[in-house]
Amino acid sequence: MTGSVPENQTVPPPPPVKHVTSELGVPAKPPKKNRYAFACAILASMTSILLGYDIGVMSGAMIYIKRDLKITDTQIGILAGSLNIYSLIGSCAAGKTSDWIGRRYTIVLAGAIFFAGAILMGLAPNYAFLMFGRFIAGIGVGYALMIAPVYTAEVAPASSRGFLNSFPEVFINAGIMLGYVSNLAFSKFPLKLGWRLMLGIGAIPSVVLAIGVLAMPESPRWLVMQGRLGEAKRVLDKTSDSLAESALRLEDIKHAAGIPADCHDDVVQVSRKNSHGEGVWRELLIRPTPAVRRVMIAAIGIHFFQQASGIDAVVLFSPRIFKTAGLKTDHQQLLATVAVGVVKTLFILVATFLLDRIGRRPLLLTSVGGMVLSLMALGTSLTIIDHSEKKVMWAVVLAIATVMTYVATFSIGAGPITWVYSSEIFPLRLRSQGSSMGVVVNRVTSGVISMTFLPMSKKMTTGGAFYLFGGIATVAWLFFYTFLPETQGRMLEDMEELFSGFRWRDSKNKPKGNPEKTIANPEVEIASNKQYRE
Repeated sequence: MTGSVPENQTVPPPPPVKHVTSELGVPAKPPKKNRYAFACAILASMTSILLGYDIGVMSGAMIYIKRDLKITDTQIGILAGSLNIYSLIGSCAAGKTSDWIGRRYTIVLAGAIFFAGAILMGLAPNYAFLMFGRFIAGIGVGYALMIAPVYTAEVAPASSRGFLNSFPEVFINAGIMLGYVSNLAFSKFPLKLGWRLMLGIGAIPSVVLAIGVLAMPESPRWLVMQGRLGEAKRVLDKTSDSLAESALRLEDIKHAAGIPADCHDDVVQVSRKNSHGEGVWRELLIRPTPAVRRVMIAAIGIHFFQQASGIDAVVLFSPRIFKTAGLKTDHQQLLATVAVGVVKTLFILVATFLLDRIGRRPLLLTSVGGMVLSLMALGTSLTIIDHSEKKVMWAVVLAIATVMTYVATFSIGAGPITWVYSSEIFPLRLRSQGSSMGVVVNRVTSGVISMTFLPMSKKMTTGGAFYLFGGIATVAWLFFYTFLPETQGRMLEDMEELFSGFRWRDSKNKPKGNPEKTIANPEVEIASNKQYRE
């Protein structure tokens, strides 16, 4: 059957959520992880491996590119950071593209573009051609960074959304690790061949990604926005923890899309404004509600501070940092860099299991606090090494150790939570474009840090640069503490209400009652919603 929804029809807001417990008065046990949703999140998040590999491989490849092409440090900085700037094209286009062709095919498009860029970089005969290859790859990375968290957030049930939506950061770290290993593996090859193989082999994950996407369903929220309720229900039945939760999620998505709750047709006609994201930029930037404005500031702020605290400087230029710390040979520097990748990957895996148990705020604040201490200690150790005529072994050990603690504390909180948080706080109608704006800020900041780190290190010393990053991380901690509410367990459709009522003093106390709509007995809430609307 086919129905229609008038464009000017208003849908009543959902009723207040009731706290539901089991018959014994004890909250029911949390549901088991949904394996189908887990598999979907894995496949979608594989797009993030493209960025991770490029970051990791470039850290070592630039050593040999500089020797082979005989380019300056300034050109190396532009080469390293330019991909982040080029990715803005993909990030800006991804929101509109994913609203038009769907989340699934946008992932395919991201992989295809990066594949072309990786091949071009691997075949580059000179610096100009290499920059063109990075331009193409950057567009693919921009698409991938925006679409993976959005798709995962829209597929995942609320009970495991933090766990599943941390996967993009897991795969970024996996990609970085693969890039570091690739550097070490190809470092013994002839100069002209080694770095080209390092860059060109990055095309392989794109092929695997394109094949894997064939097994993925489309996002249920995108399907509802297109009026394809029957398909959305089938996807939700597979990705929810129970059929009752599936019905609850579908009812909430229909409400957010402006579709009446009593509409049960397989296909309905929805307004063009809802289905293709028209009017979104006006609502985001020109006439936002107070809640939407707060969501925008939170998303932009968390993305800015994630990169402004210097993570890409450490990851991209770790061989140079280790050289400054006293490791002289290429092999020693690359081996230490692999250790950075191992630590980073291990701690991001720990974070995936803590996000839905501890919550976003505690992990984020603990993470950034650890980053501040690590950056200050790293700046101190490198400053002592710079001003010492003899090798100060304890300072060398401290410098290497604090690089490890910095990436560890980053990976356990600020790394994954940035993507989890920014992908879940936007209302459904604004999610694609809002998330793409967060990615734009993330990539611009990363590009600026990457391109200015080497000149900054020369002007104010490497230790001074890390003191600066430590100061920025301190400001980040204050921003997160005062501005970001806890979103653990909240339904995506509840975020606008959460942000409209949050005050920083509320963060000192746990909220009263149970704010979650993913409760022990979804049937009770469905009945409550129906009774309310009647």
